[in-house]
Order: sequence, then structure tokens, then C-alpha cells
Amino acid sequence: MSSDSLKGKWALILGASSGFGEATALAMADAGMNIFGVHLDLKASMPHVKEVVAKIESKGSKAVFFNTNAADAKKRQRVLDKIEKVLADDPEDSIHVLMHSLAFGTLLPFISDDPEQAVSQAQMDMTLNVMAHSLVYWVQDIVRRGLFISGSRIFAMTSEGSHRVVAGYGAVSAAKAALESHMRQLAMELAPRGILSNCIQAGVTMTPALLKIPGHENLVEGAKARHPNGRLTTPQDVANTIVALSDPKLVWISGAVIRVDGGEDVIG
Repeated sequence: MSSDSLKGKWALILGASSGFGEATALAMADAGMNIFGVHLDLKASMPHVKEVVAKIESKGSKAVFFNTNAADAKKRQRVLDKIEKVLADDPEDSIHVLMHSLAFGTLLPFISDDPEQAVSQAQMDMTLNVMAHSLVYWVQDIVRRGLFISGSRIFAMTSEGSHRVVAGYGAVSAAKAALESHMRQLAMELAPRGILSNCIQAGVTMTPALLKIPGHENLVEGAKARHPNGRLTTPQDVANTIVALSDPKLVWISGAVIRVDGGEDVIG
């Protein structure tokens, strides 16, 4: 990738303050990109968000962050209103990359003798909306506002949970499967506009989302034991891949689930 191929272009990252989103924001800034970041943080974690913004700006890139619920329709419109104003004054007046890295959902099982300990309809709907359906709504609004152009691209984070069973992961698993389906549909519908859409399937990675999964210690040890490289995937592995796939010269990969796991998933 040419050192100047991404310079000055804008990325919009949903879930930009930690995990894959944070690592990708920093890697994109290293490549010269400017970052719109959407995140949802409480007061206690805001100092870290400010550190992320400062790191981006220290690389000579612009950082415009929004602390808001990315799954809320009205708040989505407010963010896009502000993005439009920023881009109106910028020569790169489009979004080159949209990254969906929202990880918020229920980890309750489907079946429990105690109804309070089993997933409810509201919890299932919330998980699917945040982790899958929200991607479609963001893309719809960005397209309608003319903020994507030919060559823009979309990435969304999936996992092997989309096709494997993990305890307590039922609702999230359904969301990941839906996310992959949504991305295939978007790839087809956006192809005439020259917009690429792909899912990134990371291997088991130490992120805040992983630490919330019941029994994550077993997932970590199992991944290490079966992995041909003997280590977990890192957020940087994923970030480097997304930056490489953002190269404007790469225009013929769309509708795919791209594994960034060093061979973990194929081992079983």
C-alpha cells in the first residue's frame, strides 16, 4: 500500500474507544486517515477515550469523536448531521471506510429453570439490533446523504460464534449470523455504486467484549491449545488487515467473510 493512498481520507468507526475499533482507528491514523469515532462510555472510562483521540491527533490526523448510543436512530441522525458539517469543509468530503465494531448484547442462555436467568424477547431484540441490524441502518443513512462514493468500503466484525456453539453466546451468535447475512445483501445492493462490503472474522482475541463471556478463560485456553501458531489473535492483527483492505487499489473483494485468525477456525 502506498504511504499516501489513504492520506486525508475519512473513516467512521462504530465502537472506536476500545478493542478492535480502537486498534483500527490508531492504525488508520498511522496510514494518514482522519477518524470519526462513535462510542458509548461512562465518565470513568472517558479519560481513555481522550487518550485515544490524543494519539490519533499526535499522528497528524483529525479525530472527531461522539459519545452516544450508535444503535439509537435519532442519535445516529445527529452524528451524521455533524459529520456532514465537518466534511463540507474538507477536500475529502466522503467516508472512505465504515467499520462496525459494536459489541453489546445479552449473554444469558436460552433455557433456564429461572425465567429471570433466560434471555427475554427484549434482550434478544436488543442484541440483534445493536450487533447486526444497526449496520444496515447506518449504511442506509450514509448512502442517502451521499457520504459514500465509489470506492468506499464497509467492514463489520463477526466471529466463529456465527457458526459454532458457545455457552451463553446464543443471542450474540444469532446476531453474528445475521450480520454476515446483512453484509452479503449489502455487497449485492451496493455493487452498482462501487461500494465494497465485507465481514472480518477475528480469532479469539483479548478484548473487553471477550472478558464478559461466561467461561472466557476456557475459550482462551482452548484457542491457544488448538492454534497452529500457539497464540491468540490481537486487535493489531485485525487493524493491520483492515487498513490493508482499505487500499483504494483493492476493488474486487466484496460479500466475503475474511478470517483474520492465523488458521484458528479451520483447525476446529
